[in-house]
Amino acid sequence: MFKKGSKINSIAFGLCPKCQSESMYVKRNPYFGKLFKMHEQCSVCGTKYKIEPSFFYGAMYVSYALGVALAIAVFIISKIVFQHELLQSFFAIIAALILLMPLLIRLSRNIWINLFISFDQKASGQKSD
Repeated sequence: MFKKGSKINSIAFGLCPKCQSESMYVKRNPYFGKLFKMHEQCSVCGTKYKIEPSFFYGAMYVSYALGVALAIAVFIISKIVFQHELLQSFFAIIAALILLMPLLIRLSRNIWINLFISFDQKASGQKSD
């Protein structure tokens, strides 16, 4: 599932979508350092991450969808598992969205770029089976 060459691997770990040999981000941990700071291009295969100016604006749509999915999941867990009142569920959603915001932003960027760039076995230097 997380094997080199799968989209899931690139999305989950923030790897270059073309060669999956290195991280696209200067700092791998989104909570420490600059959240949005990315390398200009991959040092292994040379893929430019910013395909065009304002390329990652589209990731906002993905981020919105991920945020809504997270809010629904937190609400259901809060109501069914913990049997919270509506106001407590609302605060749980707000807390989850604030705490997971850096991860959602990075994940949405990873998903967005993987929609446009596919894995290339030749670029990664991986031998074919």
